[in-house]
Amino acid sequence: MTVVDEIKKLSVPVDEAIDGLLPVQKPEGLYEASRHIVKAGGKRLRPAVLLASAEAVGGDIQTAVPAAVAIELMHTFTLVHDDIMDNDPVRRGLPAVHTIWGEAGAILAGDTLYSKAIEIITTADNDPARLLKSANILSKTCVEVCEGQWLDIDFEKRDTVSADEYLEMIEKKTAIMFGAAAQIGAIIGGADAKVDQALYDYGRLVGLGFQIYDDVLDLTMPEEIIGKRQGSDIFEGKRTLLMIHATEKGAIPRAFGKGSGTKEDIEEAIQVLTDSGSLAYVKDLAVGYVEEGKAKLDILPDSPSKQLLKDMADYMLYRDF
Repeated sequence: MTVVDEIKKLSVPVDEAIDGLLPVQKPEGLYEASRHIVKAGGKRLRPAVLLASAEAVGGDIQTAVPAAVAIELMHTFTLVHDDIMDNDPVRRGLPAVHTIWGEAGAILAGDTLYSKAIEIITTADNDPARLLKSANILSKTCVEVCEGQWLDIDFEKRDTVSADEYLEMIEKKTAIMFGAAAQIGAIIGGADAKVDQALYDYGRLVGLGFQIYDDVLDLTMPEEIIGKRQGSDIFEGKRTLLMIHATEKGAIPRAFGKGSGTKEDIEEAIQVLTDSGSLAYVKDLAVGYVEEGKAKLDILPDSPSKQLLKDMADYMLYRDF
């Protein structure tokens, strides 16, 4: 069974639980908007990391399913609001929530997803102390995601952004959600504090590698595969690590910051960033973070779930969508 098959297998109980934990109720429009992107599927990487972490520390996957749903709803909340701020029209191959229900409707849908995530994780069938710790982590993570998003928006107003500033931003905006997923899985699975911290570090480091490489995919993967507009970061003038490195080399794609572009503009950007060494630089950095994250799993005994966590870390880099 491939790692993709394993992720899909872990997503089955999560998808089944979503219908019961996030049902359509009155007002129907609010819940249809809230479920729109959730039900569209997605990679379900964060729930898979959470469930595999729970099992890797000796816990039961089924017991951890509500927490996995919570982490997916929290992640989706950030996507819904992110699409509003970036005015992105497509998410997971579907029209973004704000393009159907308007910005006000999308804000409410995102708020609902956030609130349901906290409700679900605090009312699950588990030790109350572990649930409280998990809820605290989820809430803290949400605050840090907001900090990261604020930095991301602020960067768009600036002429220069350093590599360290960018790494701080993606750590908050993206990486710590993976860290939270792994740590909460370990907590729900019964791990002690030393182990759950190691799992957090695993998720955070792998998440850094994931986001760094995701910026590569944004440029190199077509919309029909990645589920969003190809090259959107380039067109929007985002200060990604790719562009920070390229700027230092004096290599600026012609479509950078132009708002939109053609297929030829994408091809030109790929060539410019290849010739400058920027694509190779960020790929190597992503690999380094993922390998460092995998080393954090040495604290765990060998098991199929531990191996799956390693395989998922590699998949973050070598996925084709």
